[in-house]
Parts: sequence; C-alpha cells; structure tokens
Amino acid sequence: MKPVSLNQRPGVTVQADGASVLLWAPKAKQAAIKLGDTNKEIPLQQQEYGYWTLHTDQLKAGSLYQFILDGQDPLPDPASLSQPEGVHTASAVVDLAAFSWTDNGWKNPKLEDYILYELHAGTFTSESNFAGIETKLDYLKSLGINAIEIMPIAQFPGNRNWGYDGVFPYAVQNSYGGAEALQHLVDACHSKGLAVVLDVVYNHMGPEGNYFGQFGHYFTDKYHTPWGNAVNFDDAGCDAVRQYFIQNVLMWFRDFHIDALRMDAVHAIKDFSPVHILSDIKSALNDLMQQTGKQHYLIVECDLNDTRFINSQNQGGFGMDAQWIDEFHHALRIAAGGDKTGYYSDFNGLADLAKSYNDAYVYDGQYSPHRDKLFGVKAENNPGQQFVVFSQNHDQVGNRMLGERSSELFSFEMQKLMAGAVLTAPFLPMLFMGEEYSEPHRFMYFVSHTDPELAEAVRKGRKAEFAAFHAQGEAPDPMAQDTFINSQLQWQLPQQEPHQTMLAFYKELITLRKTLPALRNLNRQGTQAIADEATQTLILQRGSGSEQVIVLMNFSKNPQTVTLPEAQSNWKLVLNSASARWKGPQAEADTLPVSGTVSLQPESFLIYSAS
Repeated sequence: MKPVSLNQRPGVTVQADGASVLLWAPKAKQAAIKLGDTNKEIPLQQQEYGYWTLHTDQLKAGSLYQFILDGQDPLPDPASLSQPEGVHTASAVVDLAAFSWTDNGWKNPKLEDYILYELHAGTFTSESNFAGIETKLDYLKSLGINAIEIMPIAQFPGNRNWGYDGVFPYAVQNSYGGAEALQHLVDACHSKGLAVVLDVVYNHMGPEGNYFGQFGHYFTDKYHTPWGNAVNFDDAGCDAVRQYFIQNVLMWFRDFHIDALRMDAVHAIKDFSPVHILSDIKSALNDLMQQTGKQHYLIVECDLNDTRFINSQNQGGFGMDAQWIDEFHHALRIAAGGDKTGYYSDFNGLADLAKSYNDAYVYDGQYSPHRDKLFGVKAENNPGQQFVVFSQNHDQVGNRMLGERSSELFSFEMQKLMAGAVLTAPFLPMLFMGEEYSEPHRFMYFVSHTDPELAEAVRKGRKAEFAAFHAQGEAPDPMAQDTFINSQLQWQLPQQEPHQTMLAFYKELITLRKTLPALRNLNRQGTQAIADEATQTLILQRGSGSEQVIVLMNFSKNPQTVTLPEAQSNWKLVLNSASARWKGPQAEADTLPVSGTVSLQPESFLIYSAS
C-alpha cells in the first residue's frame, strides 16, 4: 500500500491560512509539535502508515518548532528547511514560495553544452557563503563556463564541512545564508547565463545531529556504506523513506530553480525493489518537467561502470542523464606522471587514456587487479554528454593526505596539457575551483563537529588512514580552523603571474571548445584516440567530414615527433600550449609549418582544425 500525501513535501509548509505539518513517525504512539521557546504543544493527528498531520495558524515563516514523540525530549524536524542554531536545536519555518524570482525567461542549456565548474561554498571566497559566490559570477562568466556545481549544502554541524556529513537534506546550511540566500544565488546565476548544479547526498546521512532513527525506519541493517548506516530504500517501512527523497529532489528543482542535481556515490545506494529509487526519482522529475515546461538533469557519481544507471527507462535503465567518469581522471593522472597507488594501480596511463577517449569506460568487461574481478560493461551506445570528465575534483584532491592540487604536483606545462586533455574530450568537461589559474592553496579535508568525542574520532581516523605516509608529514587536523582557511582560494592571484597566463590559457581553451564544431559536437562516433607508449604521445581526432580537429599530446619530458593524419591537407594550427604566449618553451609564433610531421615540445599539446 502507498503512503498518504504522496504529493506533499514532508515538514512544515506555509499556506495562505497558516501552515500544514506532515511528519512520518511510525514508531510513535503520540506526537506533538512544540512552538518556539514556549511550553506550548499542539497534538498531531495520526494517519495511515505512520504519518502525522496538522493544520495550524500558529506557525508562520520564521517560527521555531520541534517535535515531541511519546512525551520524550523535543527533536528537530527530519524535513526541516532551516536549522538557524545548528543541528541539535529547533527547526525554523521557511516560506519557500515567498522569494520573488526574476528568471522567468531562463532556459537551461542543453546538457551537451554544459561546461562545469565545481566549487565549495565555504572555501570559494573568504566570505564563505552564497553571497560571496555572487561576487564572482562575472568572473565565472568571463572564464567561459556556463554551469556551476556546488558541493553539498544540506545542514551540517558547525560552519566548516565538505558537506557530505549533512544531516538535514531539506535544510540549506545556515552559515552559507540559508534557503533565501540560495534562491538569490540561483536567480543571480540565471541572470548571468549560468546554470546551477547542486550536489546532493542520498546514500547516507552524517553522524552528528542524526535523529532520524527516533522517528522511523530511515535506515536498514541489510546493507552498509563506508560512511554510515545505509538508507532504507527497499526494507520494511521504505515507502515513506523513498517519498522523503523523491520530494527532496522535486523541492530543489521546483522551489530553488536548481537546473541539475549531482547525486553522490549512487553505487552506495542499495535498492533491490522492482523499480529502483533512481528510476522512481526520474519518473517524478519527468512529471514535474511536464507540468512546468522546464528542463532539469540528473547527474550521478557512479563507480560501477554499469550503463543501467544512464540508459533510458525504455531500455530498462534508471534514466540518469549523465555520470561522473573517474576512470578518465585516473588514466590522465597516471599519464601525467602521478603515483600508481591505491585505485590508481589499475591504470596504465596513456593507453588507458586513449581507451577512455574511445570507449568512455576503461574497464568494460576485463579483469581489474585492484578489484580482483572482471569489471564493467561496454558503453558503446551512450553519447558523450552522458559522461563528465575532469583532471581534478574535490575527492581526488581532498582525499590526498595533504590535499595537494595539480598545481603542486605537476609542472606548469603539464597542467596546461591536462587542461587540454579534458577540454578537448568528447565528454562534458568539469573544472575544480581555482585550477583555471593554478591555485596553489591545498584543498584539505575539514569538519567542525560540535561533539567532542566525534571530533576526536575523526582526527584519529584521519591519522590512521594515512599512517603509512608518515614520511610526508602529519595529516592536517580536520577540526582546525586553519585547515579550512588555508583551503580557501586566493583571489589576488589571477592578477599575478604565472596565474594570469594560466587563466588566459583556460579562457582560450574554453573558447575553442565552444566555437570549433568538432569539439562542441559530442558524437562519439567521430572520435579516435591512438596512444604511442614508447614516445608517450597521444593523437586525438574528433569530428566528421570536413569539420575535424586533431589534438597532438606529448606527455613525455622530451621533444617528440608525431605524424598528422593524411585525411586532411588543410590542417590549421589553432593552439600551441608550448607557445611563449602561454609561458611555454617555444619562442616562435603560433604558425608552425604543417609538413606531415610535427615536433611536439615536452609536456605540451597542439590543436589543429580542418573546416
């Protein structure tokens, strides 16, 4: 049987004549709502399947409230929209319909046109909030990106956190500015022509402030995740839990005008229901889009190389629009000279990078030594816009012991080459905040738990995780404010060298990505990558007919000679990363002769166009 109020968002919803309350608490025999700091309690009315409801004129926007179950201590609302004083205290009523939007004419770009920029609201600027992001929108627009991806903003303990320890999926982090400030940011982004992607976490919930188990069967013991109890998507009592997350998805799109969601680690979502929760979410989103006429996308992080996640529902898939593809990143890092430790041990660098260009997945059915099993399926029929690629992201930087960025690990020339590898790929490119000007500040792991025992456990756990790396130094204290401050971008740097040149280089690359038809078109059938491991060079050819682009990459530390394909006689050089213009070693101007063979400078690439 289906739970009641399928189309109603859980929690408190402001209406013209008061507010409606919807609470799922199947474990309770009695439930009441406590108003503000008073002792006044209003009983809730019990409904089917563990739901409790109330309509009252004693709640309005800004009102503080808590729930009391069976006379026990008051608890915050599991579907709270605001936790103004943190995760352990009263929830606050928010009227999501009160914001005055100005984006009626906004149209979400086609997914294949997305150029993504991942950022963290707390460290993107020194203001550490949404208002700070707004001050940089003109900068982002001039860079050439058209979609910002914001790391999770669900309420977490304290003011400092990556966001993956959020415990109130509906509440916008108070220190970032809360719900209205997020709406204001999205509205401002749309006015600048920028789409907004929001990172959400549906595979687990953080430990501190997690009161869900006192309300109902939000978790299951059938499965486990590396980060906490598994969310109950297919066990007893799961119907209401599924609706809780479906309504959360719809809220972001409907009430916050978010353009796309990036769902964290969906491989850790365990669901053996006849209809997977992701497919249910897709169906609900399709209904919303039909009602509003607006376009939204669902992008997943998935470590399974399983096309079921991104295949359409008509094909028996879950219907996700795109996925992150870590394997491209791993192969690129090894090709660039990175360490082959941990999950990188499965990758052989240049050959695997060429395979990712050609096949998306590196592992699509062969044996994986790291996993000790055959892994993956082929993704032959999935277009390029279904894969998001990058040379670094929050995970791959911040999960290093010291949080070093590419700017610290690779040479200036190699950083340009890695940027070229991403921005010429037949997939959706994503930058990580600051990489476009070679930000040297590390992006470290940080939290601000208010529970002393939990804080100490996190410290010890981080040290234990990297005990084998003691020669590199101590793992930074994730609780220390300096760890957070030293992870913030330094906005004076883009006006200084060599950062200014790197920024100009990224702008040029992004412009080429947008203007050359062979780069903009993500039809993978026109892609061919060939690696020469002996010379550490890679030839990437894209396009079809007369509109073609060829990218010649040299990952070695020595000059190399490569031969241009003979299919075109009118190749025109459009970018030379080794040019003196980009502080490279090549003194002559960007008009290299084309005579069939081309000399490549160390750690450099050339882009030729034929049209």
